Amino acid sequence: MKEQDSLAFRPLLLERQEGSATHQLAAMDTDPPLQLRVFDLNCWAIRYLSKVRQERIGMIGDTLSQEGFDLALLQEVWSERDYCELKQKLTACYPYSHYFKSGVIGSGFCVFSRYPILDTFLYQYSLNGYPYMLQHGDWFCGKAVGLLIIKICGIIFHVYVTHLLAEYCRDKDAYLPHRVVQAWELAQFIQHTSKGADVVLLGGDLNMHPGDIGIRLLRGWTGLRDSFADADRFEGCEDGYTLVPANCFTVNKELQPFPLGIRIDYILYKGLSRFVVKCDSLVTTTGTAPGKSIPYSDHEAVIATLSVQRREEAKGSSGSAVGPELVDVVNEARAEVRVRLHAAERQRYSNGRMASLALLLLLLQAAMGLSSLAGWDSPQPFPKFSSSLLSLLATVVLLLWMGLYVFHTIEVRVLQGTEEQMRLALQVLQDKLSSM
Repeated sequence: MKEQDSLAFRPLLLERQEGSATHQLAAMDTDPPLQLRVFDLNCWAIRYLSKVRQERIGMIGDTLSQEGFDLALLQEVWSERDYCELKQKLTACYPYSHYFKSGVIGSGFCVFSRYPILDTFLYQYSLNGYPYMLQHGDWFCGKAVGLLIIKICGIIFHVYVTHLLAEYCRDKDAYLPHRVVQAWELAQFIQHTSKGADVVLLGGDLNMHPGDIGIRLLRGWTGLRDSFADADRFEGCEDGYTLVPANCFTVNKELQPFPLGIRIDYILYKGLSRFVVKCDSLVTTTGTAPGKSIPYSDHEAVIATLSVQRREEAKGSSGSAVGPELVDVVNEARAEVRVRLHAAERQRYSNGRMASLALLLLLLQAAMGLSSLAGWDSPQPFPKFSSSLLSLLATVVLLLWMGLYVFHTIEVRVLQGTEEQMRLALQVLQDKLSSM
């Protein structure tokens, strides 16, 4: 009897438990949305080269301290001393911060947060320009993407900060294939590291216009939303431009094809699982900083106010939406990679041939030197000084072209790997489309 009574009461107990869980869930769903203010800026703080760098770093620190953002994502803070000065000034408002180190002169990324940073990770892009393009210096910077895991009011945020390869000439963009590879690696990195997140947030200088292949690939593959496109309210430069001729630090020659400016700095986001994210407002600075005679940087800052709300029902996945448009984008990106792959293979062949000729010349010089040491009376075709000079020149050429051969071999391998990844991705996308 007791066992039967116990069994009889079990459905009632289960109903009460389910009712209690539903009530708790409903209460969570009706909670006011979490408001998050995010500040993003490329600070253009190159030590000894950037104009009035220290004054501008001080201005940025003052603004961050006064405004009290929840997150500040900064790029191009190349000097760790500048980061330490900012950290000292902002400790009271932003007790948590991190500086990412990468490459020869660093990544330039630092993040300031009002909330605890649980974990960090840095991934350096496989391709980052060319070492012989010394006037640009991108290869030495160690361009990368930094990941921070932050917990805010019980919600897990995966925050990414990045800075992609710059575009120096719109018509003849030698870095376009490398930037496409970086965008692909960024998209893949976000996809593979955000599975445990509730909210994904990406900020940084992407060096891509909104319609460029790289940004379409990144957004299409990850499902990230553009804060400018989705903002309920916008205030700032026309069309959200972040590089404008009105800024006194901007090189107007670079903006000739775009007299009003360009938008290359972004705050992108998406909600996963039981969370939905929307952009309430987006603001950009407009040249000169308030109360000052100079701007914060040659870029305009982007400030987004996001609201995070729980969904009524959990979603299984909020990745990329499979459609013909995404297939076209991946195909276009793959074609760009393949064009550069063929060019890199030709360059590698030329470098290898030049290195082989230099090595052959050195071997001939060595053979002539050994014959003189052995006492063979063979006439010397060159005077001793000229022979030494020729040997030195051949050694320099050998080292230079061997270095370039190694670099282009690495480039070819990366491009081959990326092209293969895209081929597999296209195959999966097409299989999904055919089964729909």
